[in-house]
Amino acid sequence: MENLPLVSVIMPVRNEAAYIERSLGSVLGQDYPADRLEILVVDGMSSDGTREYVAATRAIRPNLRLLDNPRGIVPPGLNIGIAQAGGDIIVRVDGHCEIAPDYVRRCVEHLLTDGVEAVGGPIETIGETDEAQAIALAMSSWFGVGGSAFRTINDRPMLVETVAFPAYTRETLRRLGPFDEELVRNQDDEYNYRLLKSGGRILLSPDIRSRYYSRGDLRKLWRQYYQYGFWKVRVMQKHPRQMRWRQFVPPAFVAALLGSSLFALFFRPFRYLLAIILVLYATANLGASLLLGRAHGLRHVPQLLLIHPILHLSYGLGFLAGLRHFAGRQE
Repeated sequence: MENLPLVSVIMPVRNEAAYIERSLGSVLGQDYPADRLEILVVDGMSSDGTREYVAATRAIRPNLRLLDNPRGIVPPGLNIGIAQAGGDIIVRVDGHCEIAPDYVRRCVEHLLTDGVEAVGGPIETIGETDEAQAIALAMSSWFGVGGSAFRTINDRPMLVETVAFPAYTRETLRRLGPFDEELVRNQDDEYNYRLLKSGGRILLSPDIRSRYYSRGDLRKLWRQYYQYGFWKVRVMQKHPRQMRWRQFVPPAFVAALLGSSLFALFFRPFRYLLAIILVLYATANLGASLLLGRAHGLRHVPQLLLIHPILHLSYGLGFLAGLRHFAGRQE
């Protein structure tokens, strides 16, 4: 056991009282030797009891530490944790997820033997209510979120552009520098692009498993994906080559809807264009919802018919708002 590398698990959290017992519990329950594992919970000044729960747990778990993140957002939390971490391998875990008992061990094995700089696995998105279950289905489907590998592929190892809850070697983090503290969202995309640009490789391995709890209602889902679209613009400005065509589809769809709706007020041909766009989207949405319903329960179909447009419209509107907000910004 003395030859195993020291691992630091960093958990940037804020107001996760509903999930912190499960998420932190899954980290504390790892089958990796406790004397080779340290856990750093970096709290964004929570006001809902999260800090108190972590502090109480710390009293009986000597390898657990509680750090403050006054800015409250994820990138400073990660940088604070990395600066305080003593591990040769750093694993990032969210307060909204549960990792499998062998998560850390599997990450260490792949980093030591597969010649990659970062590793993670597919996530199982789950919901605790009927509405949340439908949201989870949409967030794990190609029609809902595009070709995001760690959300849609779980049966084979592959090199990817990004993963959720990754493990890095300390040397990789030292070489890449800190996370970009400007990015409220999409900081992983930006960081992992820097890794790939430097010649590194990211492995998605199906034996590294985690569960992510989806947003529980449509309002929170809208806000989440609006922010994804909004901050994706800033990532695009910093790293234009990081973008993929699928990420332009929602804003193009929203722009087409808005443009054709506006011109339809004055020009009849645009009324037909608007109708064509709506019919094509409604047909695709119905087909995708029925396919998911057949596989996971037809009761979800009515909700999926609403959730898919929320994912696409919120991301698209956020992206367009980001284009306006960040206009003229340089890297």
